[in-house]
Amino acid sequence: MDDRRSLYISRGIGYLIQVRFNARPEITLFTLRAAIPRKFDNMNFPLELRFKIIAIASQISVRDSSGLLLCYVKQKAFKLRETVTIFADEEQTRPLYTMKADRVFDISAQYHIEDMAGQPIGMIKRHGMRSFWRTHYEVQRDGGPVFDIREENPWIKVADAAFSEIPVAGVLSGYLFHPAYRLSSSATGTAVLRAQKRPAFFEGMYKIEALGAMNSDDELLGMLSIVMMLLLERQRG
Repeated sequence: MDDRRSLYISRGIGYLIQVRFNARPEITLFTLRAAIPRKFDNMNFPLELRFKIIAIASQISVRDSSGLLLCYVKQKAFKLRETVTIFADEEQTRPLYTMKADRVFDISAQYHIEDMAGQPIGMIKRHGMRSFWRTHYEVQRDGGPVFDIREENPWIKVADAAFSEIPVAGVLSGYLFHPAYRLSSSATGTAVLRAQKRPAFFEGMYKIEALGAMNSDDELLGMLSIVMMLLLERQRG
């Protein structure tokens, strides 16, 4: 069938003539999963991420190249375990996905990404102690590696953090230093997404560019993983 629909034919019924010959009884079981929202289907890159600075809990708006709001991200404050909710709207009335840590305050914590029905999208975790110097995260799906996120130049992040502590002049750090990260395929090592900090006063702003072809599932997992990585790196300073 067309229009992305499928037709299921029971093997004991037949197709043109509905008869059964020596067919064992069959119980058909269907598992329904929530579809990816249409606005996440073939995203229009580049994406723009804006961090809301004056807020108790970290909040991010994600928009595509046309200015369409893809999602609004909010990190719950005062939680022992990191919990992030992705909403369809800025009013935070339509939750789409959650990202939750599997343990409390641990460098090796895994952050599981699920839809609101509890269906897993993927998982992201920091790649050991080495990630303290040069950011490195691993993204998994169904227990296997899918992507790696690596920082391009760790010295830029160090300079950005140091310069921002200088009185008065520190407000210019957002215009001088722009850390960048690449999300690459674990299988081939090919970079498919790139996130870079953009010049901005009194707010954090990042741009995510597409470097290679991806299907809708990979785009969604890649985007959410980059968002979670940026939240964790901002907390780390």
